[in-house]
Amino acid sequence: MRAAHILQLGLKELRGVARDPMMIALIIYSFTLSVYTAATAIPDTLHKAAIAIVDEDNSPVASRIVGAFRQPYFNRPELITTAEMDRRMDAGLDTFALDIPPDFQRDLLAGRSPTIQLNIDATRMSQAFAGGGYIQTILNGEVSEFLSRHRSASSGLPVELVQRARFNPNLERDWFGAITKVISSITMLSIVLTGAALIREREHGTIEHLLVMPITPTEIMVSKILSMGLVVLVATTLSLTFVIRDWLAVPIAGSIGLFLVGAALHLLATTSMGLFLATLAGSMPQFGLLLMLTLMPLEALSGATTPRESMPEIVQILMLGAPNTHFILLAQAILFRGAGLAVVWPQLLSLLVIGVAFFSLALRQFRRFLK
Repeated sequence: MRAAHILQLGLKELRGVARDPMMIALIIYSFTLSVYTAATAIPDTLHKAAIAIVDEDNSPVASRIVGAFRQPYFNRPELITTAEMDRRMDAGLDTFALDIPPDFQRDLLAGRSPTIQLNIDATRMSQAFAGGGYIQTILNGEVSEFLSRHRSASSGLPVELVQRARFNPNLERDWFGAITKVISSITMLSIVLTGAALIREREHGTIEHLLVMPITPTEIMVSKILSMGLVVLVATTLSLTFVIRDWLAVPIAGSIGLFLVGAALHLLATTSMGLFLATLAGSMPQFGLLLMLTLMPLEALSGATTPRESMPEIVQILMLGAPNTHFILLAQAILFRGAGLAVVWPQLLSLLVIGVAFFSLALRQFRRFLK
């Protein structure tokens, strides 16, 4: 295997990508707008919900409650009257309408259990489902803190639970969404680019030209893996630097260099997987079908969106053979928790072993394909 042959073949692959405007558009979209959308489009959590409050008590505790609703979960509350509440909800101006009754603070201090009315527009299902729980938590917290200042310490609970969230103190979901999208884009594009490069060679008839040259199948395969992996690594670096850190202001706790080392080992497996699928597919549409059958289980069962501990034990064991599982553990440990080599070396070793195994399997199939 000669390095000069691999270099020239790799440059040929890079020129092929540069001449494909649709592929370039896919790469740019996957690491820019797609990441931004995954971070900011949050339909399953509360985000800037419209809320109106009827304050019939005008007491200090009522003012605390009004001030507790703020962004990013709620827009600034609109103070309205009782007569306006139904009209505004009928017009779709408010998703939530909270009515604080008269003498609310007096009843609290007297030990009674006053009732607060909460009206929810359930046609806005995604926000209505989660919003009730958010509002109840906010009300309980403000009322408990108010009462703790007006009652003796002996009347309180003997144990107080204090929650401290590490690595993401404000529980910002866009941090998780952005990083997870970059991880999934690395897997998807590495398989697509290498598979499409081989199928493009077949459709254009250039694969036969390569076979008559003094080039080995190993050199052809290594050149495609290195060139396509380089494209993905460069796009990943730019996305982490300019999109995630600068544009979305998501803090990166660990070393980007160590993450890219893990990404390179992950790419060894996924690019080999792309070549393997391309040798099985007879055309680009067939490759697309195989891609769907491969990517969907990898993304769903690797722990990117659902914790592995929540899956059946047999699924957890089987997915240890997939590179995504170890790469996601490595990426989250480095980028979220600032882990170093001493923590992530088991994942790096696992990615290396899986990558070598996938490369060997793909090379064997590639040689059969060339024959």
